[in-house]
Amino acid sequence: MIRDRKLWLILAVLVSAHLIVLWAPFFAPYDFASQERAMPFAPPTRFHFVDSQGHLHLRPFVYRWEPRPETFGAYVEDQSQAFPLRFFVRGTRYKIARIFDSSWRLFGVEEPARIYLAGSDDFGRDQFSRLLYGGQISLFSGLMAAAVSLALGLALGALAGFYGGLVDDVVMRSAELFLALPWLYLLFAVRAFLPLHIRPTQAFLMLVLVIGMVGWARPARLIRGVVLSARERNYVLAARGFGASDFYLLRRHVLPEAYGLLLTQAALLAPQYILAEVTLSFLGLGVGEPVPSWGNMLASLQKYYVLTSYGWMFVPGLALVAVFLLYYQLCKILQEQVKIVRF
Repeated sequence: MIRDRKLWLILAVLVSAHLIVLWAPFFAPYDFASQERAMPFAPPTRFHFVDSQGHLHLRPFVYRWEPRPETFGAYVEDQSQAFPLRFFVRGTRYKIARIFDSSWRLFGVEEPARIYLAGSDDFGRDQFSRLLYGGQISLFSGLMAAAVSLALGLALGALAGFYGGLVDDVVMRSAELFLALPWLYLLFAVRAFLPLHIRPTQAFLMLVLVIGMVGWARPARLIRGVVLSARERNYVLAARGFGASDFYLLRRHVLPEAYGLLLTQAALLAPQYILAEVTLSFLGLGVGEPVPSWGNMLASLQKYYVLTSYGWMFVPGLALVAVFLLYYQLCKILQEQVKIVRF
């Protein structure tokens, strides 16, 4: 019972995180490309309830950051005017999934003040907004690439385990080749043969396909083992004796044995593929600027002065750690439940 509650809690947090980044234009106060060149590396905005005259405000408010003269990246609060935090405000128009057209945002402040929950980057772009938009690339590339790998692994592993013989030899020798190659260097090699400058949508789909097609071997081996065991069950042999087709046997009796394994593999592969996308984007081989991903956001840390002076630039890395921990716990629980079901 406790394990089930923990499983549903982790799933709820992961689903909520994916829904928030999917609806990033609503939850983000600014567009990912919106710049304020006069405010590079502005620190996170401070919220106040008591103003400079000692008056208490029920609604939280912020002060506008003012750059210190002749000091790059240093700011002080201009306490001459308070800007209250407002919810459900109008902003720049956007589209969600290229279908829903809106201009509503969850929160914001009036101009000329800006609200930086996670500070700004070297172009004065809001890091929190870019974090949400970047999650669309990083999180969903991991999920979709895992789906590609599992689909290939399920199809090839099922064919190899069910038919055996030459099909099994070809599939398994190919799987061993893919397992022997270092996946990161293989990704670099495949990416090197593809165009460098492509549109963000094409780059996203390319990353999904490349990462997903590289990682099919391990799921295929595991599914082959399940199919080898399931095809010898008495009820499968009985169904074959009654004239059931191979497709019916696979769909109705054999493949359902692998569904628990597929869920566990999905929880294991998704964070690996998220990390693969982040690595490629960090090195400039993934989605390029100005479209954010957690990888190209972390790329600014390659500059020493950013690494040592602006701690809020690590926010995408902290988000990655949180997502990885959630997937790790989910994988542990699913593995335990699969063992319980089997035994």
